[in-house]
Amino acid sequence: MHGFAYRHGSLHCEDVNLQTLAEEHGTPLYVYSANTIRDHYRRLDQALGSIDHEVAYAVKANSNLSVLRLLAEEDAGFDIVSGGELFRVIKAGGNPAKCTFAGVGKTRAEIEYALKQGIYSFNVESEEELRYLNEVAGDLGVIAPAAVRVNPNVDAKTHKYISTGKSENKFGVDFDLITDVYARAAKELANVKLRGLQMHIGSQLTSIKPFIEAVEKVAPLAIHLKNIHGIEFWSIGGGIGIVYHDSLKSGDPQWWASKSEDERPLTIAEYGEALVPRLQNLGLKILLEPGRYIVGNAGVLLTRCLYEKHGTAKTFKVVDAGMNDLIRPALYEGHHEIEPVKQPGEARRKVDVVGPICESGDFFCQDRELADFQPGEVVALMSAGAYGFVMASNYNSRPLPAEILVDGSAARVIRQRQTLDDIIAGEV
Repeated sequence: MHGFAYRHGSLHCEDVNLQTLAEEHGTPLYVYSANTIRDHYRRLDQALGSIDHEVAYAVKANSNLSVLRLLAEEDAGFDIVSGGELFRVIKAGGNPAKCTFAGVGKTRAEIEYALKQGIYSFNVESEEELRYLNEVAGDLGVIAPAAVRVNPNVDAKTHKYISTGKSENKFGVDFDLITDVYARAAKELANVKLRGLQMHIGSQLTSIKPFIEAVEKVAPLAIHLKNIHGIEFWSIGGGIGIVYHDSLKSGDPQWWASKSEDERPLTIAEYGEALVPRLQNLGLKILLEPGRYIVGNAGVLLTRCLYEKHGTAKTFKVVDAGMNDLIRPALYEGHHEIEPVKQPGEARRKVDVVGPICESGDFFCQDRELADFQPGEVVALMSAGAYGFVMASNYNSRPLPAEILVDGSAARVIRQRQTLDDIIAGEV
């Protein structure tokens, strides 16, 4: 669920009118609901409450300092994939000792920085990386805590670009090879401490079945590594999906109640009920690495309609946001509900919603029946809190949008809109 709903004819984020924000701060404009972020974190934390665990927010989903600060205040851990993300977490008040560092291509500078900051563990993606980690730690005269990422070869049945748990993906070590990697590391790598085991099978999973399959397959391995090498934690990854279709309606508890068991998306209650019994007797701390689930439905991108273009084959609604602001539809074929900020009437029209970027892939939907919003009106691209601003760019020399955080009736700018001078800063 989330904090967006129509009130008095206008779409609100919590107690703040989005039309007012668009008029005051301009568009494109990202807006986030603080209470939705808190609620999603707390729900997930409570779902695993009966076992030793930590919810480590995946910073790559949305790395704004104010978002990270909200989660640091909740005592969250953090899943990072770069030295820059670790820097952000620390600046936001997060504890580096609650950070795990993933990613297949860590540099020496990043490894040294993370070791000096005292992170909890490196999630290592290959034996070659593990040996390099040992070399860097040895040069610094320290011991590097590490977990190797196992690839369980489980099909997450998600988009090919966000599937990570199959043998053909670049992530992790093949399941059949992992015990030998731990054995060699324990024998040969004096500057590495094997602290845990990690896995992640993909993102935007809306069924519990792949999670169960992966946990049941890897649990015996985790027990073996605990008994032989004394590992203390098992990170089971993230990947819990959110509602993209019917996003606005899903903010109402009645929407969830109206769905049959087969129709209802994966809930946190269902996730906890299925996995906790399979994890509670392992004697390991369980780490969870959600990103999209925490922030995805907590954000929208506001954009203003500029023109309506009528062609022989289609009608186009041209808006002032582009694929540089929100690339998911172009990159992942990602679906975002498009809702007028002014509560619409019954009129609907099949249209393409497109942006100003000089690319044919610059669209937010194609041949979709939408409320018939008009030039000058503001619409909200729903479920844009994850992999939205963090993937934005200055393509076509367009300034990055501003970001707003709403907390109850208060709204504050958490990133200023870029200026043209900001775009060329650093160039000569």
